[in-house]
Amino acid sequence: MSEASIAEAKVTLTESAAKRVAILRRQENAPGAFLRLAVSGGGCSGFQYGFSFDDTRQDGDFAFERDGVTLVVDDVSLELVKGAEIDFVEDMMGASFQVKNPNAASSCGCGNSFSVAVG
Repeated sequence: MSEASIAEAKVTLTESAAKRVAILRRQENAPGAFLRLAVSGGGCSGFQYGFSFDDTRQDGDFAFERDGVTLVVDDVSLELVKGAEIDFVEDMMGASFQVKNPNAASSCGCGNSFSVAVG
């Protein structure tokens, strides 16, 4: 992927998300861990987001950083979330990472799954 394509595909973390990841790393005693975002088939809308901590990068991974926190996305998932923003929100419904994905044609009520337009 060219530098221009990588810049266009960038996935960003909000300040709130970066702070939450830093807190979770401290709680888990995993200072070198990064947050991995992966998209898989399933969910009520066709695709679903998955978040996990990881400490090993794979071929095809892309890394995005904010405030000392790294988000890693594999190349297949990146095609579905390019340009997305990852936020951490605490509200009356609870606390969660939320994906604001410009590629999602629709999403389910919980925001954890989405579909993309075909054609």
